Amino acid sequence: MPFARVNGLDLYWERQGAGEPLLFISGTGSDLRNKPNVFDGPLTRHFDLLAYDQRGLGRSDKPDAPCSMADYGDDAAGLMDVLGLARAKVVGVSFGGMVAQELVLRRPDKVSRLVLACTSPGGAGGASFAFHEIEHLKGEARARHMIPISDTRHDDAWSAAHPDAYAQMVALGAADPYADEPGHAMGARRQLEARAAHDTWDRLPQIACPVMIAAGRYDGIALPQTQERMAARIPGAELRFFEGGHPFMLQDRAAFPAMIAFLQAEA
Repeated sequence: MPFARVNGLDLYWERQGAGEPLLFISGTGSDLRNKPNVFDGPLTRHFDLLAYDQRGLGRSDKPDAPCSMADYGDDAAGLMDVLGLARAKVVGVSFGGMVAQELVLRRPDKVSRLVLACTSPGGAGGASFAFHEIEHLKGEARARHMIPISDTRHDDAWSAAHPDAYAQMVALGAADPYADEPGHAMGARRQLEARAAHDTWDRLPQIACPVMIAAGRYDGIALPQTQERMAARIPGAELRFFEGGHPFMLQDRAAFPAMIAFLQAEA
């Protein structure tokens, strides 16, 4: 299996496709063993796609030590260095968008174009939903709590009118096939601790590469007004809203083509 030694950790990575290099940075709790994942989507038809399990997650090392968002950003840059990627296009989704902000701010030489999807800058610009405050919720209880937040259209009236779809969403949200693995809960907790302190707001004007901010109109995790503030803060940023909630890329078929077109545009 492909592992890279980065900042004293073994990070699991995968790479597929052909074309210009694209680094995909995933969200809270993401694990490449869970299918479908980004490699099952359209990006591999257009790019040489690189994705990895972040520290504390999946098959990557799970150090029981505090870490910062800067550490996650340095992991992304370090992985690129180990794999010989001097520069790449980057897509950061949710927590991965926070990591991507640190990456482009700490190592602007590594990022040629950037998509920040359903994410937040923290600080005065607004934080994403405080997952660390519901860490005690597990399984179905957590899934039921998050469904109307992930997509604000999925309120009590919607769930009552669509019981089968709601039950499927609860089952999907509750599933965690690797919950009993050693270090799993601790790694997830360390990620949430870092996420809670995320704040790039004052530094966002330093971003000089082309940026697209992609978001769902009904996202209760990364709020639409936060996306508007972030777009106004990053010089020249393009803001696109899509018909969906936090998982808008799966809900709106226009999302991936728009993101791909932006990534392929000439500087």
